Amino acid sequence: MINLLKYLVLPPTGNTLLALLGLLLIFRKWTKTGAALILAAISSLVLLSMPVVSHQLTQPLEKYPPLSLETAVQQQAIIVLGGGRSYSGKEFGWPDAPSEASISRLSYAAWLHRKTGLPLLLAGGTKHGEELSEALLMQRMLVESFGVKARWLEERSRNTNENAIFSADLLQKQNIDKVILVSHAWHLARAVPAFESEGLDTLPAPLQFSTPPPSGLIGWIPRAYHLEKSTMALHEYMGRVVYSLLSS
Repeated sequence: MINLLKYLVLPPTGNTLLALLGLLLIFRKWTKTGAALILAAISSLVLLSMPVVSHQLTQPLEKYPPLSLETAVQQQAIIVLGGGRSYSGKEFGWPDAPSEASISRLSYAAWLHRKTGLPLLLAGGTKHGEELSEALLMQRMLVESFGVKARWLEERSRNTNENAIFSADLLQKQNIDKVILVSHAWHLARAVPAFESEGLDTLPAPLQFSTPPPSGLIGWIPRAYHLEKSTMALHEYMGRVVYSLLSS
């Protein structure tokens, strides 16, 4: 139910529903209110597609600096959070494959593993009854593309909060409570507190920081890529509100 509400609120579905409501109100003779809703739907979609706006939404989420290797070696394990799946792995000859976000995280985690020698835990289960967990897909990619194998797979989680619960349960049984957490820079502001609340000393390892938009007019021209970035940022803000409500 929460996932359904999320998709209904976030762009572009939320904007579309708002515009349709505006049309309905116009047909019901609430012309000014309906026109205002349609204008709000279109203008918000345009604004969220601008590079300047997407950067301003994303940057506050990136609260953690790049990881220091000198600090990293003091931890006991590296946790890699799944970033979704591609439902076609044709290029690899697989039915499914890790998403681009997951592959980016795996690449950085493999590099960290080689630099620190720390063991890896891959976290991610199934959400819609898939045959293979995200963790298992990531393990396959890690082995075949990077020549590295994770020591642990956490395959039960469906979201970031469950990533933390089940990863902590697995690692604490191994007397491990000091971890490096690998995810995108925009995601860790929500993920790190979830892992710390489970008793893990969590060192964030962010990747793919947002870059400032180009100067001049091009920074204000709407593009689909920046609508996606803005939607991701709004998703994170919503997630933080939900986690705050659940923990209160």
